[in-house]
Amino acid sequence: MLADKAFDSNDISADLNERGAKIVISQHPRRAIPLPLDVEMYKWRHLMENFFCKLKEFKRIAIRACKTDRSFEAIIYLAAAVINSR
Repeated sequence: MLADKAFDSNDISADLNERGAKIVISQHPRRAIPLPLDVEMYKWRHLMENFFCKLKEFKRIAIRACKTDRSFEAIIYLAAAVINSR
């Protein structure tokens, strides 16, 4: 699970450990016992978060102006192509 500091709790970490998930969560600086963090994997989370922020710059996506799921998907592909071409 890739997440930010909002999900840094012992309960969430224990539940994910029971499920066998790999945990990549940035930690609060006040955490008494720091957990290991895969920095390279966390960079991918940051990259995806930035991509979604750029997608939200397109008004039709932000307000979901399309009437069908198919046309909404097409707008997302078009916006992604525009973002990639920048």
